[in-house]
Amino acid sequence: MSILTSEIPAQQLITELQSLGMRLADPTAGAPSRRGGAGPSDHKAVTVDGTTVMIPVHTGSAFNSPYLAAPAGADGRSAIMRDGRTIGMISFPRQPRFYKMQTLDGVPYSHIATLHGKDVLATTVLQSCIRYESRRKSCQFCSIGQSLAAGRTILRKMPEQLAEVARAAVLLDGVKHMVMTTGTPNATDRGAAILCESAFAVKSAVDLPIQGQCEPPDDDAWFTRMRDAGIDALGMHLEAVTPEVRARIMPGKASVPLSRYFDAFERAVAVFGPGQVSTYILAGLGDTPEAILRCCEQLIGIGVYPFVVPFVPIAGTPLEDHPAPSAQMMRELLAPLGDMLGAGGLDSGEIKAGCGRCGACSSLSTFERKPS
Repeated sequence: MSILTSEIPAQQLITELQSLGMRLADPTAGAPSRRGGAGPSDHKAVTVDGTTVMIPVHTGSAFNSPYLAAPAGADGRSAIMRDGRTIGMISFPRQPRFYKMQTLDGVPYSHIATLHGKDVLATTVLQSCIRYESRRKSCQFCSIGQSLAAGRTILRKMPEQLAEVARAAVLLDGVKHMVMTTGTPNATDRGAAILCESAFAVKSAVDLPIQGQCEPPDDDAWFTRMRDAGIDALGMHLEAVTPEVRARIMPGKASVPLSRYFDAFERAVAVFGPGQVSTYILAGLGDTPEAILRCCEQLIGIGVYPFVVPFVPIAGTPLEDHPAPSAQMMRELLAPLGDMLGAGGLDSGEIKAGCGRCGACSSLSTFERKPS
């Protein structure tokens, strides 16, 4: 949908909404918002100027945001207002059809996988982690156990369940690619084995590009195994880029050193190809913009797409009161990063599946300078 005024270009509006969040006059509009769980949470999918993004709606900053989405009109569009003044129009993706279905043993499809953004099927195959129960070891931003405790998901999604839901999501809702993440089940393969069996089952049922996400496994042979099982792209997420911040924010995960991540990145790029390996970086956890950009330059140099997103504090986690980064900080990060991606020949549109291709949790794709 087009913005009504040129005062706030779509790129700027998206960046501000993702930093400040948004209040909802009608919380039931569009597809259900997501609370808790693995990965980004407390968001709602919103379409701004034709781009579907995830906007925080359940955070402290969102409750105090100057942005308010008015109730939708007959055409399905909503006015977006700042401090009471209408500045544009947005719309909300509708609830997917596959959410109305359940397995033969009564498990709702939405407990197995959910729609993310506009056309991405996302699942956390194992809704637990060896570090989550220990606040001394757990990632301080993680809420992987919240959706499980609330009864909105199941602990372990079996391969046949994932295949059933993926097929329905493609047929009923036109899903274009799939993200499979997992809590870390052990200190060896770190989830790669679970991803292999899950991807193999889905690919046996439907032709759907898949991104797998896990920590670097202890054996590089897992990269080939994951590719051969049907995983098209791989995410291994740094979250923070300096040892000091990693040790403070995610003490358990920081036991896998940065040197292992970068070695694994190089080995994975050799298997999946340049641009098909990515990493999630959360801006606002304490790393300086300069440190993040230095890390991104190194990543791009070896063919890894750095997906930089604004940190979103999630209620019930130790970082629930940690501030989100400002929109200005995000612009100062993403503008030079967009240039770096173009110079390095990396393009989110060329990623076969996953967070970078979806792009909904960051405005990074709007800053990209496309390779010539």
